[in-house]
Amino acid sequence: MTKQTVIAHSALLLCGAALHAQQPAAVPVPTAAAQTETDEYTRYELLAPETASPATPSGTQTARFKIFYEVTAATPGAKVYFNAIRKGSTASDEAVYDAMNGEPLHFEVVTGAEAAKDPLTAGADPAGNYIKVQLARSVPPEGQGRILIVKTYKDAKSYYREGETIVFNRGLSIRRNSVVLPGGYELVACNIPSQVLPEADGRIAISFMNAGAEEAHLILRGKPGAQTGPSAAPHAATQKRSWEAPFAGDTERERLSERAHQDRDIVYFLQQPETHAFSLYHDYTESRPGMDKYLNVVREGSTVSDPSAYILDTGEKLATRLLTGAELAAAKIESGEPVKPETQIVVISFPPVKKGQSIRLRISETYTAPASYRLEGDELVFDRSLGRPRNAVVLPAGWYLTASAIPATVTQLSDGRIRLDFWNGRPDSVDVLLKARRRVTPAEQGH
Repeated sequence: MTKQTVIAHSALLLCGAALHAQQPAAVPVPTAAAQTETDEYTRYELLAPETASPATPSGTQTARFKIFYEVTAATPGAKVYFNAIRKGSTASDEAVYDAMNGEPLHFEVVTGAEAAKDPLTAGADPAGNYIKVQLARSVPPEGQGRILIVKTYKDAKSYYREGETIVFNRGLSIRRNSVVLPGGYELVACNIPSQVLPEADGRIAISFMNAGAEEAHLILRGKPGAQTGPSAAPHAATQKRSWEAPFAGDTERERLSERAHQDRDIVYFLQQPETHAFSLYHDYTESRPGMDKYLNVVREGSTVSDPSAYILDTGEKLATRLLTGAELAAAKIESGEPVKPETQIVVISFPPVKKGQSIRLRISETYTAPASYRLEGDELVFDRSLGRPRNAVVLPAGWYLTASAIPATVTQLSDGRIRLDFWNGRPDSVDVLLKARRRVTPAEQGH
């Protein structure tokens, strides 16, 4: 694969119809300079079984698979990043690219003992091996260092043949994944609920998000029978909407976009409910050449204040403007959707994106929305439709959760606040309804 092809592939992955949810901004940075990362996504491309080694005594054959691993270094000040090579896997054809500018990065394979010398990975497994990557720039405070690691693995326990059937059998600790079958193979079994999507060349891909804390043990099986060549290419997705939806549902194109790779993350921080206010940050990657602004159209029933934004890759602060729909039209800025004259729009400008490059933005705002967030008697109520694949809501200090209509994972932050993460693998919104009550003190519990 040429450098240009890999960079183009990287740009495609980064702009997939693709939260910093694992790393809430409210959590203090650890004093130890331990390596942290976020927004991990892995794409496995299973290579044709002709790449298999001779059959083992058990009758199985080992084949190879190519990995495209997107990961974001999140330790402020870090200049390097270590990626562990899984034990039992033989790695080859490694390459690493900076996701912002698409340029190759210097790397070397080091032993675990060597990796353990760096404070970032002091706990490295001495018996392991690591890819040590020199980042294009130090990770800025409250920023990120996005990279793409490409490598090919041969792993007899993960990818093998059983007669004419290919089997991908692997525990996946990364929570967002896709696996692409070789050309000419159809999917006949998948043990984890997943999207099934066609690649541009007709190969079949499965994609899923794992909302749980434990690794997902994926078992895929494929058999020959799928078309190859030009006849295998999928028909272009359309703007048709579901004829059964009781409302104007999503288009076919939106429904068939890969949910796990979508790159928009949002975290809501609820203020005390009497204020009807919540702050949020929204992370978004822009990779379309020539784009130089982002428009956030404020939904009806909400008002916005204190917008700000910066580039996570560099820490550069960006100019923001708060306009009405009428002012936007007067400035001849296309909104991309119908907006009323009184609608609020946050406009964020940034340097035009160059071909093969991308930038990741963090946008912060405060919303006041009495219909969505309120106090009913002694109960906090947060009632809002959330459209991102990954959404998180943090309760205000002093409140405990009593109800969540939509399944979520729940954690307690170091300052005692409760955080809920809603990971939605379906191409639709989730109507989140949360309720909470004030905590009582130990003295109050005694009465």
